[in-house]
Amino acid sequence: MPNFGRSLLDHWWLDPAITYLNHGTVGATPRVVLQAQQDWQRRIEAQPAAFLFRELMRVAPDDPAAPRPLLRQAADAVGEFVGARGDDLVFVDNASTGINAVLRSIALRPGDEIVVLDQAYGAVVKAAEYVARGAGAKVVVVATPFPVQGDATPACVEALERALTPRTRLAILDHISSQTALVLPVAAMTACCRARGVPVLVDGAHAPGAIALDIEALAADWYVGNLHKWAFAPRACGFLWVAPAQRGAVHPPVISWGLDVGLTQEFDWTGTRDPSAMLSAPAGIAFMRDTLGLDAMRRWNHDLVWRMASELSARWAQPFTTPESMVGCMASVALPARIDALGESAATALKDWLFFERRIEAQVLTIQGHVCVRLAAQVYNDETDYERLAQAVDEWPV
Repeated sequence: MPNFGRSLLDHWWLDPAITYLNHGTVGATPRVVLQAQQDWQRRIEAQPAAFLFRELMRVAPDDPAAPRPLLRQAADAVGEFVGARGDDLVFVDNASTGINAVLRSIALRPGDEIVVLDQAYGAVVKAAEYVARGAGAKVVVVATPFPVQGDATPACVEALERALTPRTRLAILDHISSQTALVLPVAAMTACCRARGVPVLVDGAHAPGAIALDIEALAADWYVGNLHKWAFAPRACGFLWVAPAQRGAVHPPVISWGLDVGLTQEFDWTGTRDPSAMLSAPAGIAFMRDTLGLDAMRRWNHDLVWRMASELSARWAQPFTTPESMVGCMASVALPARIDALGESAATALKDWLFFERRIEAQVLTIQGHVCVRLAAQVYNDETDYERLAQAVDEWPV
């Protein structure tokens, strides 16, 4: 396996003049995976109609004797990687698209409730509010613990349980929070919802590739994930997993020829589009397994971000109490008190200054009114990247 760190940058097209610490927001695709995508595109263009309508997918009901469509073969590979059957998994552009598909497929009535966490991704909350507004329903926000000290599972489950009512029609639970970067106890929280008869949609946008997944074991009703972040697929590429009991009830946001034929037919054909990113998802998985080593990659990313979060928080005299078990390959750290005192406007100002003045791409955000930086670690990062970030923060002229 290769030596991890900046020497691995040759596997990407990333500008070496940029210190890229924001893989969590926009993942970078390895060169070999982009080459696989280009190979698919050339194959498509050799005979577009035949490829799209004879090889890629089938709108008609499945014929067991026919060759398995290419998109279903790619879904099989992704399913094996995330602990699911390929036939229960469909491709979507991103996690937000999958969440919208589920939200728009639920029959809501006035007074019904959709439960989300206060750590939920902002776009997900907006989608829930939009759907709820149209039905006269409402969104209920669960206050989860942050900062965290020790085992947060009991507190997360208790907070969620208090929010569930006979009116709750759906709970949207984050697997890895995009804000706090916490790996949340989603299995225990899902079990809490199931005990109350509440369907669960898990937002796993940051999970595939970052942590080991066994989606079926979570016992949720739906699970969405991005493959173009930590799983190295080209953009745009995500998936929606649907529990067998829910297969007939969920539809894509764009209705096309596959309506009522079946889950995979509906989602595999929503109109003419470039499927090369989805077909290249197995190449991203192969890059992790064969070139990097899946376990070694995850261990490097986790250990690096854990150490750097601890060191930077100490350097900036800020507490970092997150237990290591709740850290994947990202960690949110409070910035120095002089920056925090400037308020929320400092987040955008510092983020822009880091990029334009110091050529550092990092995610600076506010969490509960405090200015933080969300550290992300990928195998092309090493300690020197975070030292460059820390020095720049210390030198920010405000």
